[in-house]
Amino acid sequence: MKYWCEWAWLDDGPRPGVLVEIDGTAITAVTTAATPPPGATRLPGLVLPGLANAHSHAFHRALRGRATGGGTFWTWREQMYAVAGALDPDTYRRLATAVYTEMALAGVTCVGEFHYLHHPPGGGRYDDPNEMSAALAQAAHDAGIRLTLLDTCYLTSGFDAPVEGVQQRFSDGDAQSWAERADRFTVDCARVRLGAAVHSVRAVPAEQIAEVAAWAHRYGAPLHVHLSEQRKENEACLAAHGRTPAQLLADSEALGANTTAVHATHLTDDDLRLLGGSGTGTCLCPTTEADLGDGIGPALELDAAGSPLSLGSDGHSTIDVLAEAHAVEAGQRLSTERRGHFGAGRLLEMATTTGHRALGWLDAGRIAPGQRADLVAVALDGPRLAAVPLAAVPAVARADDVRHVIAHGRGIVRDGEHEHVPDPGRRLRRLVEELL
Repeated sequence: MKYWCEWAWLDDGPRPGVLVEIDGTAITAVTTAATPPPGATRLPGLVLPGLANAHSHAFHRALRGRATGGGTFWTWREQMYAVAGALDPDTYRRLATAVYTEMALAGVTCVGEFHYLHHPPGGGRYDDPNEMSAALAQAAHDAGIRLTLLDTCYLTSGFDAPVEGVQQRFSDGDAQSWAERADRFTVDCARVRLGAAVHSVRAVPAEQIAEVAAWAHRYGAPLHVHLSEQRKENEACLAAHGRTPAQLLADSEALGANTTAVHATHLTDDDLRLLGGSGTGTCLCPTTEADLGDGIGPALELDAAGSPLSLGSDGHSTIDVLAEAHAVEAGQRLSTERRGHFGAGRLLEMATTTGHRALGWLDAGRIAPGQRADLVAVALDGPRLAAVPLAAVPAVARADDVRHVIAHGRGIVRDGEHEHVPDPGRRLRRLVEELL
């Protein structure tokens, strides 16, 4: 298959007349061609590498616009629990399919699903204990995007407090049982990979964090963890352990190049050194952090310390990785009262290369031979991008500028419409009404 790009974002920036040749799921050649050669499919506008959404909770999408009142993260959490309590494997698959389709329409070709909704209400077990995981894998397959299933260990409701209510659906009892269940999940699709997650230091006892980390190390799998999202979490960790959450993770050998800390909003200077010095990545989710009133994370300090930055839409108040990238820069401008920290190229790197790497896909995020065949064509003829310099497009474009998406060598979005999942908006409306 051949695609001729009017413009394409290569390693050195935007270039005109680029021919991308694909064999199966991989890019085999990238050359310049002034005009489309015979048999090539034309992609107008600027073609970017596929975007990676490194942190997703698919079922949170049901809360968009319904949890916008006053309160805090902790009051919002009760609304989220109500949705979690209503889902079963069928409704979870249907909801996730619509959510992943919305991601595809926004140019996302790979998602990291931070998955802890494992069991039936009351804490029993499905006949297949990974039935909810299988629902997510099927949803990603149907939407046409790749999935890193970050199977999440969630054992306590707080430091040394047992799970209660809907949280019983999250818990396997202990880290060994979590690992045994995760080992039973068969990944039979080249588009799905299995990773691990520690929900947070408050939800996994300190002595068991190391077991989850050891599982990830054994398989060379990505390990993700919610870290210091709330000041209350830091205060409780200090009271329980005399250490910050980052220090607790370091002592549990849970930091490193395969680990991604999600949020990392409230860090000490020592925490920054621990993350950067270990090569631990950070996934920033600024639209969700703003929606929940979490605060503005120290992106500049993390970057300077050596922590690779990726992006996630988390609670899906919006699904737009390009908007997340813009929000990172905007947040740093607001907190420093200075302009111009991360240029368009660095923001696109967060949305592509480092995002894919955080999810274990080392051969994705660039338009180059040997890379996954992920292409996202952004229209340049609309009012938003009219007269915008091409080198600035990644910092200005938004999801609704995406017109065509090729993911894993397969066309999934054409002229702004998903080719395989019709009318995702109607599906979402019906399902959210059913759930709520």
